[in-house]
Amino acid sequence: MLSILVLISLSSHAIDGVPRWLWANVLAIASLALFAMQNVVPAWLGVVVANQLIAATALLIYEGCNDFFGVRLGTQARAVGWMMWLGVMAGITYYTYVAPDMHVRVMIVSAFHAACDLAIAGRVLLSRPPDRPRYNYLFVAGAALLGTFGHTARGAIYTVAPPPQTALLQPGPMQITFLALGILVLPSLCIGLVIMAHDRLAMRLERLARFDDLTGALSRKALLEAAASRLARSSQDGRREYVAVIDLDHFKSVNDRYGHAGGDEVLRHFAAIVNARIRDGDAFGRIGGEEFCLLCTAARIGDVTALVERLRATVASTPCGVSGGVLRYTFSAGIAAWDGRESLASLMARADARLYAAKLAGRDRVNGPVENAAT
Repeated sequence: MLSILVLISLSSHAIDGVPRWLWANVLAIASLALFAMQNVVPAWLGVVVANQLIAATALLIYEGCNDFFGVRLGTQARAVGWMMWLGVMAGITYYTYVAPDMHVRVMIVSAFHAACDLAIAGRVLLSRPPDRPRYNYLFVAGAALLGTFGHTARGAIYTVAPPPQTALLQPGPMQITFLALGILVLPSLCIGLVIMAHDRLAMRLERLARFDDLTGALSRKALLEAAASRLARSSQDGRREYVAVIDLDHFKSVNDRYGHAGGDEVLRHFAAIVNARIRDGDAFGRIGGEEFCLLCTAARIGDVTALVERLRATVASTPCGVSGGVLRYTFSAGIAAWDGRESLASLMARADARLYAAKLAGRDRVNGPVENAAT
């Protein structure tokens, strides 16, 4: 019930998988209530419906994990699980009314739950994000594997040497052991799912802090942190760092003519071009409005200038579609080479000064230091 309340609070954040996990918890509560009333309610409720609800719980948790990790199964693949679920219902119904055999019912249910728990553990272990804390996902996988072991052991015991009992909940060492295991596994899974959902929410918040929401480029804060780190590292190994400050030309006229929605589309278009063409070691971020910054490590200034020139030519020749038409735009850039001593603020100021010079010279150009210059 606590998991339900937490998952409801997370529903507004549109986290994939949460709706199925929420329904799984609801069905689990209904199932456990029916199991508790097994000696009071008819067998079709206390046995058939109760088992089907708890089986649907396991299947919904697995499907929710697929949604959570972005695994889109086809209609046929999804249908396999629910066909197995219908098979469980048919088996329970048959061995409750046609040929009553509690031991066979246990084997059928145990096999289904062991398969679902194993599938849950496999999905979490195979799909967990490598850059996130591991314990969130290992906790869920561990709980699922514990359930796999418990259900497999239970099914094997009832197949080879079923215990003497006349009712499913009849007290006994084995029954108490498996009941305790069930009490441990299901709530642990529910808690683990809530932890994973919160980790996804934390990941989104971290991304918002690190990346510009509109363009996907690094945020100003993240870019400046990356620049400071690169300069500190370069001062130790002697590498040369370069900063290019880039500004879109006549951007105010774009906003005036096409509105801010058109301006946003141009910013996204520009950032997509740059992100697709910079090198793996480069860092690209938005430092304000239509102004961006590119950090590069290179052996020669000519390599950086050539890269920014290629970006300028690509942007100039790639029209951007906006509401109301198609427009072409350009940018100007100023490049500065770090001298190995100056502060980041000084380096950025020199690059900005070269950008200003490029604007004065007519825009749509890259202004950088000459080859082999110290600054």
